[in-house]
Amino acid sequence: MSRYRNSVGKPRLSMPVWLLLTAGGLLSPLACGQIPGLEPEKDWDLNGYVKYMATGTLPDNGSNGLDHLIHQRFNFEYRFNGQWRFNVGMRNRLLFGDAAEIPGYGDLVAIDTGYMDLSKNWLDKKGAVGNSQLDRLYVNWQRDDWQVRGGRFRVNWAMATLWNPNDIFNSYSIYDFDYEERAGSDAVMVSRKLGFASSFDVVVNPNSDNNLNSYAGRYLFNHNGWDYQVLAGKSLWDHVVGAGFAGDLQGAGVRGELSWFEPDQDEWQGEPLKHSAVATLETDYSFGGQRNWMARGAVLYISNPQTPRNAIAFLNLPLTARTLSFTRWTAYADASLDVTPLSRLTLSASYYDDGSYFVGASNSYSLADDWQLLGVIQRFDGSGNSLFGDTASTLLFAQIRWNF
Repeated sequence: MSRYRNSVGKPRLSMPVWLLLTAGGLLSPLACGQIPGLEPEKDWDLNGYVKYMATGTLPDNGSNGLDHLIHQRFNFEYRFNGQWRFNVGMRNRLLFGDAAEIPGYGDLVAIDTGYMDLSKNWLDKKGAVGNSQLDRLYVNWQRDDWQVRGGRFRVNWAMATLWNPNDIFNSYSIYDFDYEERAGSDAVMVSRKLGFASSFDVVVNPNSDNNLNSYAGRYLFNHNGWDYQVLAGKSLWDHVVGAGFAGDLQGAGVRGELSWFEPDQDEWQGEPLKHSAVATLETDYSFGGQRNWMARGAVLYISNPQTPRNAIAFLNLPLTARTLSFTRWTAYADASLDVTPLSRLTLSASYYDDGSYFVGASNSYSLADDWQLLGVIQRFDGSGNSLFGDTASTLLFAQIRWNF
């Protein structure tokens, strides 16, 4: 069953309208007065970054490719008073190179799976694609133990740090290191704190197709130093129940999540729907010392995995909590250390039980307070009849980033 059909028939909103709204927020006058010798507290914050990344694609069978990405982002927050605030986050990307020569590449870049389409290509011609997207746009109200949020924002129900079966509103690919903010959801959330590390949340995530509306409630609590959560609701065409935990065992972090997906119909657009259990168990341990060694391992289980059309589709198109992997069992491990006080090296690997595997290495280096250099190598391969083995390739990334 294809996992990429949850955005059929979405209404399209004009990007210029949202740009005007954003500009209006940025130009709002401040009401605080200047006190000589004392800087007043600001009503707003603005930050972001600019990145350049070169990507080399070296397939085992086929021509090598070279691509470039200029990626600019800003995050803006305006606080009307102690209870109300407005947040907007926007990313602007210019992609050019061999991949942008592929027909339909601009459509892939412009995909927006939200209820509102807030992604717009302002350039799409052979060899270059320019895109702007609002992935955060929400109003937040908070008073005492109550919080209400509406718009586009990230619903973070994850307990684990790698795979998240409980993250039923906005899942992501573990290989996408260039989008650390992750996608948001168009939703309304109501939260109530119930005590120490305890709360109850309700989220409603509409879809232009009423059959695909999503909603869920979560109860989060702490017992004997361990965090637990239970959740229930509906995700697209599935009824969902789930649970998660996180804690410390003999100095090692231990986390786990489990979700059960039960479809509310037998098929969707001609594809049969089956129930599925998705579960993960994860642990990490920090050895400390001068090099600050850290190791992490995780395993993922999916009772009824869905096979994507090809590896490119799995690595580039949006995931759901149902489709975090394409095999029944998936394993992952990584280890990291400080090579120098300014440089950190991470080695990682994952294995899929169809014979596919991934190995990778990354090194981040701090050039200055606001400048960072990142190098990444990723290898996707496997046995001859595996998903990754069919299109085995090596990817090389070099990125420089400036934060403001």
